Amino acid sequence: MTPAEPSPHPAAGREERTARVAEAFRGGLREIRCMGSERLLHHGVSMTHLHVMSMLEGHGELTMSELADTLGVSLSNTTGLVDRMVERGYVERVRVADDRRLVLVRICGEGRRVLAEVDVLKDELLHRVLDRLDDPALERVERALEDIRGAVVDVLASEGAFEWHHHLQDHAHGHAHPAAVPTDDTGPSPAGPGPAASPAH
Repeated sequence: MTPAEPSPHPAAGREERTARVAEAFRGGLREIRCMGSERLLHHGVSMTHLHVMSMLEGHGELTMSELADTLGVSLSNTTGLVDRMVERGYVERVRVADDRRLVLVRICGEGRRVLAEVDVLKDELLHRVLDRLDDPALERVERALEDIRGAVVDVLASEGAFEWHHHLQDHAHGHAHPAAVPTDDTGPSPAGPGPAASPAH
């Protein structure tokens, strides 16, 4: 039997495999986010509200203008959004003692309770997914994720991004800020990188 000849373009083969793995990885995340979004909506939690609460939990109090800039929407839309969140007890407005004209938005008890419940839902969903894998498959996933984490650290180190890496470690749950978040809080927002963004099915 004639030995198989090596591929004339090994780099191209690796690029194709990398592209397939990346797409599979993104696809799995999309499905999990989609399932999670459905669960959150079932519990009456708006994805836009969740995103805002996550930002306030991670970064503390924000002024209305800071919140509008971060969301990438107008101040009037932000005001309406915050009004609805105040009504539901998710956030509160606080006036600064030194400047009563300055209003800060702060997450309050009900908002923190919702975030804690969301974390439980996400953990429960992820465990249900992983429980579908047999032991050998689960071990392969564990090793692969360890390899990916190591590669991420290497990339950050090579780019001199140690500060960013430590920031990510300090905020393990993540509080991504997409360029724009719709203020329609009746359902999940379009696909986006943020923790509260939900891609379409």
